[in-house]
Amino acid sequence: MGLTEVIKEDVKFSDKLLARIAELKSHFPEGKHKSALITVLHEAQDEHDNWLSVPVMDKVAELLNILPIEVYEVVSFYTMYNQKPVGKYSFEFCRTSCCCLRGAEDLIEYTCKKLGVEEGQVTPDGLFSVKTTECLGACGYAPMLQLGDYYHEFLTPEKMDKLIDDCKAGKVEFYSKG
Repeated sequence: MGLTEVIKEDVKFSDKLLARIAELKSHFPEGKHKSALITVLHEAQDEHDNWLSVPVMDKVAELLNILPIEVYEVVSFYTMYNQKPVGKYSFEFCRTSCCCLRGAEDLIEYTCKKLGVEEGQVTPDGLFSVKTTECLGACGYAPMLQLGDYYHEFLTPEKMDKLIDDCKAGKVEFYSKG
């Protein structure tokens, strides 16, 4: 048995996730299950510590009866999928024109320095990571970031200090209850 086979055997999807994937697949005719890929990837990422390892992506491909490369292409294209571990609180800063014109680059640098990480790294305690993303569609509220399901807008260093402190204290809701 090769290394890839051993790794694949270690990937477990919960019964709840498997049922959800089956339900999603049922919306599409046989041979068209790839149409469920975006949603299935979100569900798989949610269940696997908010990132998609190669074995998890391979399992998704297997369940949708598509080639692994078809999954890798989607995961590598969209910034909403994490290809490596991220912190519990993953600050996703918009890095496009409006945000940059309003100081996003300086704010990203400030946040990384405050947390003691580079962009793309996770703090040693596993609480925080910083990444950049393409436009999040909140140009009028720049600079901004997304944390889970929520936007934080009109950011300043002082607002970042408070957000970081509130996260450390467990006072920040970052995923909707829905």
